[in-house]
Amino acid sequence: MMEKGSIPKKGVRCMKMLGTLAMILVVVGALNWGMVGLLNLNLVTALFGEGSTLTMVVYSLVGLSGLYVAATVLPKQMQ
Repeated sequence: MMEKGSIPKKGVRCMKMLGTLAMILVVVGALNWGMVGLLNLNLVTALFGEGSTLTMVVYSLVGLSGLYVAATVLPKQMQ
């Protein structure tokens, strides 16, 4: 029987996967901005087109991932 307030193993695994995916997207976003600053090359727009729906989806996912990482990882680092 599960204790009150505990998360099932499947839920923990899902949250770990979400955290990993978010961290990967944050790194991808950081690398893209680094290339923009250093090489004047935006890889996202080069791959998907400037202003395309897919480009906007990628930017949105990177931004949401940054918020997720800021809300979950940073508080742990501050302790």
